[in-house]
Amino acid sequence: MKNTFGNAVSVTIFGESHGAAIGAVIDGLAPGLPVDEDVIRHQLTLRRPAGRISTARREADEFQILSGVYNGRTTGTPVCILIPNADTKSGDYQTNIARPGHADYTAECKYHGYQDARGGGHFSGRVTAALVAAGAILLPALKQKGIMIGTHVSRCAGVKDVDFAADEATLALQLAALNDTAFAVLDASAGEGMQSAIEAARAEGDSVGGVLETAIVGLPAGLGEPWFDSFESMLSHALFSIPAIKGVEFGDGFALTDRKGSEANDGFFMQGDRVFTQTNHNGGINGGITNGMPVVFRCAVKPTPTIAKVQQTVDMKANTNVEYGGRGRHDPCIVHRARVVVDSIAALVVADLLTQRYGAEGWK
Repeated sequence: MKNTFGNAVSVTIFGESHGAAIGAVIDGLAPGLPVDEDVIRHQLTLRRPAGRISTARREADEFQILSGVYNGRTTGTPVCILIPNADTKSGDYQTNIARPGHADYTAECKYHGYQDARGGGHFSGRVTAALVAAGAILLPALKQKGIMIGTHVSRCAGVKDVDFAADEATLALQLAALNDTAFAVLDASAGEGMQSAIEAARAEGDSVGGVLETAIVGLPAGLGEPWFDSFESMLSHALFSIPAIKGVEFGDGFALTDRKGSEANDGFFMQGDRVFTQTNHNGGINGGITNGMPVVFRCAVKPTPTIAKVQQTVDMKANTNVEYGGRGRHDPCIVHRARVVVDSIAALVVADLLTQRYGAEGWK
């Protein structure tokens, strides 16, 4: 099982949903980057469940930084962050039953019963808390370099939010506001509609999914490589590691297939000594390399697979067909909680590619 992503800057995750703890090791960070534990706490609250639209599991996420930080700055050695698990109820889970939509069956096929199946084990979305803690170190460091990352719930349960602004200055303001918002939408009324739809699904014993839209502003042109290490390739690779992500598109994505080249191309123009594009249909990337415009992408998040409704499945030990109605605590929707995970993953990829191009000294 490989649990490390990144080249110049990498993150390794560890732990299980109902184990003693989860955590992350971030390697390759430049020395001297500020580490603010209050920022880490804030980012973790954005992922934490709250109210009737989330699971009843309530973890305090009292993290510990075990290494790599001294006097509030990175030392240049690996940073290890540990987050203990406290609110676990392993008795709610039948580890012999393959929950529809989960990794229970595929994990059994790969690990032959030796995996920790409680609460989904290492496959659980609980492990994303460690990624958020790691991202909370990278996001402020990127912001100091003029790079901002933010995500809003573009669509959820059929309710749509307004689109990101086209001009970069307004977009940057939107991203700053989103990063202080518990339910990340640009239009508050759309957010209320989404939350009502989530509660309705919960009352029916069901769940809903949605679409997250992310923007990265302030990137220099020239990040990424042609072919296998393109900006899209690296970011998509990391994004698909987030549980429940089933699709990723950049810029106008699949909508470009219905247009002519004259409608899909982004014309260039000079303003001062900088090159801009007239539109951003390609999401700030040409040939796998950033062009200096905002990178915009969307992630499709499937409905939470654990639901109260009875579903057909199998008993993996008895090799029999059985019916299963979701037990334990689960989210009627995880879209709003996943947005900070997407921000954190994007920060890791950007930090990795920046360090590959400019080296650790480029962070000064």
